[in-house]
Amino acid sequence: MAGEGSLAKLDVGVLSAEQQEKLQQFKIKTRIDNEKYLRSHPEVEVLIGDFLRDVLLKTPADIREFAADHFTNPNLHAVIGSKMEGNMK
Repeated sequence: MAGEGSLAKLDVGVLSAEQQEKLQQFKIKTRIDNEKYLRSHPEVEVLIGDFLRDVLLKTPADIREFAADHFTNPNLHAVIGSKMEGNMK
């Protein structure tokens, strides 16, 4: 992907010890917040799982177009809702 090379060149050694500690605490807090969000929104797991299943089954030539079509499907909410209900039974 474009830009990955520039990310690989980041040198956290140029940060002071205090900045490194703040960065580490920020990363930990962000990870905890993300985990809390995902646990309180199980539909995200269903949504991503459904998308990945479709990608693997249909192996689209243009993944971006496929993703755009998938996530803008007007019936997506109903599809995910029915799968959520199926998972609860």
